[in-house]
Amino acid sequence: MQHGMTLAPPPPLDRLQEQGPIALFLDFDGTLVDIAPTHDAILVPDGLGEALEELSDRLGGRVALVSGRELSNLAGHLGPIAVARSGSHGAECRLAGDRRLGGEALNLSDEAVAAVEAMARQWPAAEVERKSHGLALHYRSEPALEDQVRAAASRLAEERGLALKQGKCVVELLAETSDKGRAVRAFMAEPPFAGARPVFIGDDLTDEDGIAACAEMGGFGILVGAARQTHACYRLTAPHDVHRWLGLENL
Repeated sequence: MQHGMTLAPPPPLDRLQEQGPIALFLDFDGTLVDIAPTHDAILVPDGLGEALEELSDRLGGRVALVSGRELSNLAGHLGPIAVARSGSHGAECRLAGDRRLGGEALNLSDEAVAAVEAMARQWPAAEVERKSHGLALHYRSEPALEDQVRAAASRLAEERGLALKQGKCVVELLAETSDKGRAVRAFMAEPPFAGARPVFIGDDLTDEDGIAACAEMGGFGILVGAARQTHACYRLTAPHDVHRWLGLENL
C-alpha cells in the first residue's frame, strides 16, 4: 500500500483515453456525493443521473457505479439510470440493460437480524439500516463509538458466521462474503468492459478491494478525500474534484 499524502492528482481522463479504452468504476457516497450526517441525508446534485449516463455514453458504456448501498436505494437517489451498477458491496451487479450478473445474494436470517438489532440498542446514537442482504449500523452522529461498535460487530460476525464490512462510521453484517473487487471482476468479464483498462475511484476502506482488483488487471485506483494508506496511485480531494475530473463540471 501507498500513503495518500504522497499521491498526485490523476492524469486528465482524455489523455488516458488516448492510450486505450478506459473502464470507470465509481463509488457513490464520499466520491460522487458528499458524506452527510446520516446515510439518508445526502444531497445529490441535480442532473447527476443524466450526467452519469452521458459519461457512460462517452466511454462506450464502460462506466459502473459500485456502492455499498442497495441498488434500490441508489435508484431512489438517481432514478432508473441506464448505467451498469453494483450494490451491497458487490452482492448485486447489473449491466446497463438491467441484466443481472451472478445469482441472487443471500439474505440474513431472522435470527441474525434480531441479534444485530439487539446489539445496536446499546447505543442510542447508532442508526440501523435494514438491507435486503444485510444490516448496516451507522454511528456518524457519534464517531467516538468506533472501537466499541467495531469490536461488538466483529464478535457477532464470528459467532453467527456472518461477513463483516467496516467503513467510515459504519459497520455492515452480511449473510455472505462479497466485496467491490468481486463486482469489478464481474463487470470486466463482460462486454463492453472486457479488454479495457479499469480505474476505480473511491474514498472508503471498502473501496480498497475494488482498487486492488483494478491494479491486478492493469489499471489503478484514485483515492478521494483525506490521505491514508491505500492501494491507489492518485488522489483527488473531494467529490467536486471528482466531478471536474470526469467532466461533470455543470453539476
